[in-house]
Amino acid sequence: MVDNLSPEERSRLMSRIRGKDTKPEMVVRRLVHRLGYRFRLHRRDLPGSPDLVFPGKRKVIFVHGCYWHRHDCKKATTPKSNVEFWQKKFDDNITRDVKNVESLTDLGWETLIVWQCEAEEHTGLADRLITFLERASS
Repeated sequence: MVDNLSPEERSRLMSRIRGKDTKPEMVVRRLVHRLGYRFRLHRRDLPGSPDLVFPGKRKVIFVHGCYWHRHDCKKATTPKSNVEFWQKKFDDNITRDVKNVESLTDLGWETLIVWQCEAEEHTGLADRLITFLERASS
């Protein structure tokens, strides 16, 4: 399939993809706040700059986009053109995610990943968040 956009238009479009304050992240933030929890955002001093940080509990939440972080759902499609480029990009993202979680664990932080599709569906998300945040640290 041929791209209908020029390289400049595609570059401009891709540059508008946000890394924080995304719709799924905002859904999770509002839900966690409504549940009565308070948190810090995007602590750059922690590996991966987690989306939500609960310092007193030593817990963090990442809200991952299914496409970019390769969740096993219908949103994680793979482009048909420039396959090698995209596969390397996706593999690098996955490797970085694993490294960040391992680094956080080594520093004594517990991690939860909420996927974009989970944030959109809300099915059991509140229960999952409460369970994670209330569970005693290991």
